[in-house]
Amino acid sequence: MKIFGKAELLSEKVRYLDLEKVKTIRDLVMAFQYTSIQSRNLGKALRIYERMLSDPSRPTIFMGLAGPMVPGGMRKVIRDMIEYGLIDVLVSTGANLYQDFYVARGFSHYIGSPNMDDLLLRKYFIDRIYDTLVDEEKFRETDDAIAKIAEGLEKREYSSREFLEILGKNINDKDSILYTAAKKGVPVFCPALNDSSIGIGLTKHYSKNKERITINPIRDNYELAQIKMKSKTAGVIYIGGGTPKNYIQQMEVISEVLGAEENGYRYAIQITTDAPQWGGLSGCTFEEAQSWGKIHKEADKIQITVESTIGMPLLVGAVLQGNSYKKRKPLQLKWEADKLIDFKKGR
Repeated sequence: MKIFGKAELLSEKVRYLDLEKVKTIRDLVMAFQYTSIQSRNLGKALRIYERMLSDPSRPTIFMGLAGPMVPGGMRKVIRDMIEYGLIDVLVSTGANLYQDFYVARGFSHYIGSPNMDDLLLRKYFIDRIYDTLVDEEKFRETDDAIAKIAEGLEKREYSSREFLEILGKNINDKDSILYTAAKKGVPVFCPALNDSSIGIGLTKHYSKNKERITINPIRDNYELAQIKMKSKTAGVIYIGGGTPKNYIQQMEVISEVLGAEENGYRYAIQITTDAPQWGGLSGCTFEEAQSWGKIHKEADKIQITVESTIGMPLLVGAVLQGNSYKKRKPLQLKWEADKLIDFKKGR
């Protein structure tokens, strides 16, 4: 352990934030690098993200998405991350993807309050997501639309990636996450598709048809592991935590079980309000993950403890106002059933 002298320990001063000099989101987050507490962590996250985007080894960037980010107003921020090549693979809760599809059908979220009369809301068939409201009748129509799409498909086994790409191709909304991912060839996985209203629509399809499609979650494991195994280096961005985070983390373990050499994620960013001392943190700290080999021992990593609808748009906005992503080549993936037969950098 290196021993520092007093002069070294006091070598860098805090720079007091001067809002008169802040003109853009990027100005603000760049200035955060020299402040303290979570603003400094957000500034560090910007540095790490831009290193990841400009790394000449061209890391594959996996994003885990949890929490009510679409009803929280972050739909287009996520869509823009796909459109501008800030991520290569999306692993999400089903709820965010379902509500993206719901909005793409012309339906909306509405401003409410966490202190509303929930029994009155139930009377009017209105659902509450903390301080946001949705129309349950329109949800039911969306469930029916998903069931109808499923009924029109060849009756065989699908991965969530394959089915979500089909949903994206059934959307005509340039601001949609699923539409943009399908257009750009960015794979979207949902390890708990059944635990969402997409699952409700598929359950309706299942109950009414003797010949049905099935979603195979183990095929998801195999498909996502192939992307990880073919990546020379890789990084992760976690919005919230939950199943998407742990699912991406365990791809390193699966890759090793399938014969790949240890190659933990070299970059890691998480925006969360979870705390480790309660046994959660949505799948452990990055330091704990290093004990499993999931995160590389020399990884560039940071956790920002801030609510995601604040932290994510600040971080993404600062990146988009910079240049680090502009020369980054997209990945081109080609699948034959569950086999990833082509994995290369695009033009």
